[in-house]
Amino acid sequence: MSTLKGLLFNQYATEALSALVEEMQSKYSPKKGRRFNHDNITYEVSRPTLRDNCIEFEISSKIPEDEFKSPKEMQSFYAKINKVLAKGKNKPVSVAMENIVWDSRKDTEKKRDYVKLQYQCPLDDLFDNNDVVKQAQEARSGGDDPTPRSPSTLTQAGGIVLESVRESIHQFGRDSLNKLIDANKRLRSS
Repeated sequence: MSTLKGLLFNQYATEALSALVEEMQSKYSPKKGRRFNHDNITYEVSRPTLRDNCIEFEISSKIPEDEFKSPKEMQSFYAKINKVLAKGKNKPVSVAMENIVWDSRKDTEKKRDYVKLQYQCPLDDLFDNNDVVKQAQEARSGGDDPTPRSPSTLTQAGGIVLESVRESIHQFGRDSLNKLIDANKRLRSS
């Protein structure tokens, strides 16, 4: 069963990832839904879900199949992407190659292979208690309160926590997406 904390954090994570999708669609070529196209590759950011006290979401990118001569080359590209994304911070908890078949009109069938990355963010890692206390004390001592009051909370500290969750998920999602875009760019050029 979900807790109030989990539900609120998931709501703010949803807002953060939706803002990320809008940001990427304005920066690159927008596509339907939560997708955008950059350098002839389609990317998609899923909606977050709350599972096991973590916020989970997926980022996927189409494998540029038309650039490969054989299925073996495509598998090699996938393996290299997997290797690149396993380094550094913001590591996905799972990397999968999925085949998606589109048949929306019942007369066309399009087969597309995607790299699908799943990320998890533990709820308690989305904000820093010391930072929340510091910001709340600054606001109470007459400083400008940079955090808008949230209708979801009764306290100023609660609003600071929720805003921190939104910023953390947005930044985590952006960094993860940029890492995937850079990996695709590097591997395609080599």
